[in-house]
Amino acid sequence: MFYTRNNTQNELELICLEELVPQDHLLRKIDKYIDFSFIVDKVRPYYCEDNGRPSLDPLVLFKMMFIGYLYGIRSERQLEKEIQMNLAYRWFLGLRISDSVPHHSTISWNRHNRFKDTDIFQEIFDEIVFQAIDHRMIGGRVLFSDSTHLKADANKHKFKRETVEVETREYINELNEAIDGDRKQNGKKPLKQREDVKKEKTIRVSKTDPESGFMSRDHKQEMFCYLDHRTTDMKYNIITDAFVTPGNVHDSVPYLSRLDRQIERFGFEVEAVALDSGYLTNPICKGLSDRKIFGVIAHRRYQPTKGLFKKSEFNYDEKKNSYTCPNGQTLKYSTTSREGYREYKSDSKICKTCPLLGKCTRSKNHQKVITRHVWEEHKEKVRQNRLSSSGKMLYKYRKEKVERSFADSKELHGLRYCRLRGLHNAGEQVLLTAACQNMKKIATRLAKLG
Repeated sequence: MFYTRNNTQNELELICLEELVPQDHLLRKIDKYIDFSFIVDKVRPYYCEDNGRPSLDPLVLFKMMFIGYLYGIRSERQLEKEIQMNLAYRWFLGLRISDSVPHHSTISWNRHNRFKDTDIFQEIFDEIVFQAIDHRMIGGRVLFSDSTHLKADANKHKFKRETVEVETREYINELNEAIDGDRKQNGKKPLKQREDVKKEKTIRVSKTDPESGFMSRDHKQEMFCYLDHRTTDMKYNIITDAFVTPGNVHDSVPYLSRLDRQIERFGFEVEAVALDSGYLTNPICKGLSDRKIFGVIAHRRYQPTKGLFKKSEFNYDEKKNSYTCPNGQTLKYSTTSREGYREYKSDSKICKTCPLLGKCTRSKNHQKVITRHVWEEHKEKVRQNRLSSSGKMLYKYRKEKVERSFADSKELHGLRYCRLRGLHNAGEQVLLTAACQNMKKIATRLAKLG
């Protein structure tokens, strides 16, 4: 029988919000298994106890932000509208159907005033990691790290060029000591101390978001962006660290300091790490060796000069501290440069008559020069690790762990673009997105266990 439903929108009904939210809804799982009570204690110092009008409940404020990051809602105006209509969101926030939704400007005001220049977002992220540790979802033994870019809200054509001072690397003092020790061991005089010459470089600075960095890499789009440096744990792929830098900072620069932070903050006993080729630097290989960590780093492909022997075809003798060329001639140690590279040179008189000279060098004085860093043995050890069965297994897992974490952030949580401008705001977006990803994993896992 043909039937049409009459308009019933104006009828009064007695309903219970609890019954309208599905029992298997993600927010129900998060509300059950994630303890948010720590937020009140963390933010209490930023509120006045006995003056002013009553504030919005901090739990409601942060839960609103969590909803935005969980479901990739980019705009705070849109977030307010979504909460207005979505019963599950209301239930999660503790709002009745008739309650008004907090104004979207409340989030902005707290971000730009109350929580400005604070570490509250880092503290919230850390507390979620601690909860994962309590639930035995983090091993802390094998870690995977990488970085990905977040496109800044800035036009790449609107910039100015500025000359800035090149930052001194953290390992420079240790390297200078190694250079002096190496020269002394090989009978060379210490290098004369030269006056501090400040190195400078010219960079592009965005007129829209000056704190972002211009990224120009092979096979990637040029843009102003930020970099999300992230570490995940092998056990359940929980994110254990998330750190933001401008897009023109190399991946390897903050790595060792962030690794040390995790070890100190969470008490990790790290045994192995797996990294992309961008981390294959002498300081990182040396740092992993000093920390007695099994490092697996992807091979960085070099393009040798066409028609000439590769460096690998020259055999290094550690005891004699020399190289041997394919024709059997010895390249003796010459000196150690300020940059930390030993130089090994051949005898030009012998090379001049060598039948392999055309494949060895094209220098006018017929002399072959090979350089070797003072920390090169640590890089060679990492290369051996990569070729071992354990190394191959670990590197295979890397794309299934940290790469998968980045993919989820971008596809499901809107981390492909920066919502706000400025390094601190980009850090907020990355930290809270990572915290929400961890919440999902913890809640989903515990719900399955019952």
